[in-house]
Amino acid sequence: MISKVAISGYRSLRDVVLPLGQLTVVTGANGTGKSSIYKALRLLADIADDRIIASIAREGGFRSVLWAGPEQISRGMRDGSVPIQGTVRKGRYALKLGFTEDTLSYAIELGLPGQDGTSLFNEDPEIKREVYWMGDKPTPAKLIADRRGSGVRVKDNDQKKIQLTTRLGPSDSMIREVVGEHAPWELSILRQRLAAWRFYDHMRTDEAAPARQPQIGTRTTTLNPTGSDIAAAVQTIFEIGDRDAFDTAIDLAFPGARLNIEVQAGLFQLVMFQHGMLRPLSVSELSDGTLRFILLAAALLTPRPPPLLVLNEPESSLHSSVIPALASLIKSVSEDAQIVVVSHNRTLVTSLLDADATLVELSKQTGETFIEGDARPRWHWPAR
Repeated sequence: MISKVAISGYRSLRDVVLPLGQLTVVTGANGTGKSSIYKALRLLADIADDRIIASIAREGGFRSVLWAGPEQISRGMRDGSVPIQGTVRKGRYALKLGFTEDTLSYAIELGLPGQDGTSLFNEDPEIKREVYWMGDKPTPAKLIADRRGSGVRVKDNDQKKIQLTTRLGPSDSMIREVVGEHAPWELSILRQRLAAWRFYDHMRTDEAAPARQPQIGTRTTTLNPTGSDIAAAVQTIFEIGDRDAFDTAIDLAFPGARLNIEVQAGLFQLVMFQHGMLRPLSVSELSDGTLRFILLAAALLTPRPPPLLVLNEPESSLHSSVIPALASLIKSVSEDAQIVVVSHNRTLVTSLLDADATLVELSKQTGETFIEGDARPRWHWPAR
């Protein structure tokens, strides 16, 4: 289980460390940094598939995602007695991401590239440092893999440090690139687990949404984030997953309703039987809220629970009467998968807190996101 996530230099997240439990709720007023938390977690997962640089570019580029405030914020700036202004910078511009899972910790630092004037990619950030280590503090004795520049040092079977590669490009993560007989097995496990993280954010339910279209069906153990394979995902749950849990969730949200999958000309389509109706309703006839709940149920009740599942504002377009059913579903699934829910819906947040969810409540001061309440978990960034 991931016990903490550290983020530094990303948008309003100048320097935060989040405690995570088996079920965690991230909440706060609009503009406090909830979406930034969600996006930072996605950036971490993108490392495993070599997408982090492209993802940053889609957000507007490296300079756009960096913390935009002063390097240091004085007490006078915070209380308004002096204007907020920059000073002579002492540190480097950097975006840092890290987390601890069980007894192992990982951190990555991205920085500005060198400007040689010959490349059109001079706005792409470079990976300046990556470290994977045991315990809280990245001391030399606890390092599993240490990347500086283009080189990666690892420990062999005799616990001796060896130089494994010096060919990494500035955007190549050691998680992705360091493979082979001398690569630490821990890196392979980390790569697999990061790649298995799942994210669901505002799945489309409009008239042209992929979920409303007939689709070719193949066994689908993980719902696509777009919802394009919803019919196949539901049928997979029926055949090799927990159909009783799925049917119960649908009935709790929409009393007397049940789902079925119809196949016409080889194409799968979702239909819903509702109490009092003489015929089933096609997916094109379902309301946005009904379809969204079905998508969430299929995502949560996957036959192969991911190591981490993150839901961003899952309550969107749901009627208030359906929120308790969603909370009940999330609570039951969190017994088998670690779940992070980003939400500002008080009913959903309160229901999940009643199930002993870990609370991460955000606030913002002078443009910077803070976590209210409990003391900050211990975290040590590796030095560049």
